[in-house]
Amino acid sequence: MWFDIPAQLIALAASLSYAASGIAAKRGLRYSTPITVTLVSVTIHAVTLSAAVLLTGGIPAVSWWVLFLFALTGTLQPIIRLFTYAGIHYIGASRGTTLRGAHPLFSTSLAIIFLGEQATVPVIAGTVLIVGGITLISWQTEAQRATFRWWHIGYPLGAAFLAGISHPLRRYSLGLANEPLYLAAVIGVVALPWLASYVVLPRQGAEQPVWNRQSIGAFLFAGVFETLGIVLVIAALSAGAVVIVSPIVATSPLWILLGTWLFLRGIEGLSLRTIAGALSVVAGTIAISLVR
Repeated sequence: MWFDIPAQLIALAASLSYAASGIAAKRGLRYSTPITVTLVSVTIHAVTLSAAVLLTGGIPAVSWWVLFLFALTGTLQPIIRLFTYAGIHYIGASRGTTLRGAHPLFSTSLAIIFLGEQATVPVIAGTVLIVGGITLISWQTEAQRATFRWWHIGYPLGAAFLAGISHPLRRYSLGLANEPLYLAAVIGVVALPWLASYVVLPRQGAEQPVWNRQSIGAFLFAGVFETLGIVLVIAALSAGAVVIVSPIVATSPLWILLGTWLFLRGIEGLSLRTIAGALSVVAGTIAISLVR
């Protein structure tokens, strides 16, 4: 399917795709809400990848156990995506996506606690770098504190924690059935009903979709590139080792910084503290990923 493209190039394309999605989402969120872009994104994911599966040979034969694992990752996907976009909305594309990219910290911690893996020097160094980067990114000046709430950083960090659970499940599932496109499609098909039920069920004070014409184009762009990023990550994991793929995908916050400077001028500012924090988180993530 991927014509023997090196896993490194697929992972780099995924990193760029995620960055493009984050930049587009931030532009649209000026006029709308995180639940809106999440709904658009998940719908694009489910529809386009289901069609792609049917057009490329149909549904493959996999065991019920593999299908269950695929579906399990799909139940986490709408929460991960909603938290990711909420982080972009509340604390910005550069800071939100950087914190979202700290998922190896959580997956490694879970492996040490529950699987008895060893905390090596690179893991400890990476953890220190990530925690230091998170501290720099979440540190606010007096002028920023009027609109900032400490729990805003919980959105991207929550997404990172859930991704730290979801990614090992995906890797394990691909080892049982190397069907990356089908896996990506199932994730979307399972995610969409969960998200739709969250939107339509009455809840007091819950955020509702806001359909603004000024945001729709940006949200469609964000959804397409978010979906492409998921497909590319899964394809890269099926073509190459995790220790090769994860560090390259983890460079996405650096492309977000560049995109913020190029495309979000007047919408979002970049401080030296944010840049230093992003570099620290990326370096720590790469250190942990190389060990993993």
